Amino acid sequence: MPDDPILPIDDPLLSQPSEPVDAIDENIRQLARDMFAVMDRERGAGLAAVQIGKPLRVVVIDMPDATARRHRFVMVNPTITSASDEAVVGEEGCLSMPGYTIPVPRHSAVKVRYRDLDGKEHHLRATGPLAVCVQHEVDHTNGVLFFDRVSRLRRQRARQYFRKVRHQHEAASAQS
Repeated sequence: MPDDPILPIDDPLLSQPSEPVDAIDENIRQLARDMFAVMDRERGAGLAAVQIGKPLRVVVIDMPDATARRHRFVMVNPTITSASDEAVVGEEGCLSMPGYTIPVPRHSAVKVRYRDLDGKEHHLRATGPLAVCVQHEVDHTNGVLFFDRVSRLRRQRARQYFRKVRHQHEAASAQS
C-alpha cells in the first residue's frame, strides 16, 4: 500500500463521512504504518485513511505544535470536543491536491478525543500548526474538504486549478 496513490481531491469518496473503527486490531495497525509511509513519501504533515481509499476514521499526524514540540501519532475515531473562539487564517494545502494552497480559517486551538493503536483514549489540546492539521484531518474523516471552508469563489478557483493540472497530467501521460 505505501506505493498506492493518494486519491485526488475530486474523488467522491473524500466527500463522504468515514466509518468508525469498531476494533483496533492488526489490520488497523498495519493501515496506520502504511499511512505513515505514504505521508512520509509525500512529505505531508497529516493523512486520513480515506485519502488512500480506506474510508475509516483513522488519521496519522507528524506536526509541531505552537511551542515547536513535534507530535507523531495516530488518531482512531477522532472527535473535536471543543474549539477556541479565536480564529486564525493560514495557507493550507492537501495531499489530495498537491501544489495548491489557499487561506483557510481555522480555530486557533482545539481539543480532540481519540484512541491510540492500543485502544487507550486520549484528550489532546492542540494549538498552532498542530491545531490546524488536526482540524484538517478530522474534517477528512467527516467528508469535509479544506476548500469547503472558503468562499465559493476560492472553491471554484481551486476546482479550476485542479482540473487544469489533471488535464496537463493526463496529456503528459498519454504522450509517454
